[in-house]
Amino acid sequence: MAARTASPSYRAATNAAPSAGPLPGPPSVTPADAVAGRAQDDRRTQMLRAALEVLAERGFPETRIADVATQAAVSPALVIYYFKTKNHLLTEAMRYAEDVWYEQGARRMADIGSAAGRLEEIVAMSCLPQRDDVVSWVIWLDLWSTAVRHPQVRILREEFDERWRETIRQIVRAGQASGEFECVSVEDFAVGFSALLDGFAIQIALEDPLVDARRAFELSMRVAAQQLGFPWDGVRRPAGRRTKSSKRAR
Repeated sequence: MAARTASPSYRAATNAAPSAGPLPGPPSVTPADAVAGRAQDDRRTQMLRAALEVLAERGFPETRIADVATQAAVSPALVIYYFKTKNHLLTEAMRYAEDVWYEQGARRMADIGSAAGRLEEIVAMSCLPQRDDVVSWVIWLDLWSTAVRHPQVRILREEFDERWRETIRQIVRAGQASGEFECVSVEDFAVGFSALLDGFAIQIALEDPLVDARRAFELSMRVAAQQLGFPWDGVRRPAGRRTKSSKRAR
């Protein structure tokens, strides 16, 4: 996410010529400044969510700043003021969606005590989307195809993929440390498993008649259980109820 826009008083302080006296302290933030900052954040978020809605309907190439402005009930000039270009708006919208997705994941996994349970949760989040998800796999198809020809989008895609692999790495390392998972190559598993989930995501987005969301979830969990050596009985448990570590018998 882009940093919050600095207030005029802060910019004036940082751009002022140096004085001979002591360095000034940080500018005080008045209640009015705080309210204005929150309003800016809310307006920016409003436009990012509107961009995601337009992306889902029109696709990346056909989305225009004017469409996003209409969806957000603001002027095109305001959208340009915040994001400058269409590509920047769309990449920031995807970055916002990613941040929200990981925040949701952190909340859903907070009470899950086992690494196997946390891995199951991120597989469920990938294959069994919720109604309140801010981005659909259809938008990801556009992101992937656009990344082939647009360097800015390609860099974003690489950033997202690495964040996804690192999430998987951390869970696998924790499972190996606790004895839940076998000692396999963490890097190889993260690369292969993230690619598997992305591949299933394409099938889900295209509504493939042979690979629905439930089947993608179950097949992914079978692969994870086989490669990491932990038991999985095929039952999807609600988040927050898997609080005890289930160490693999040795």
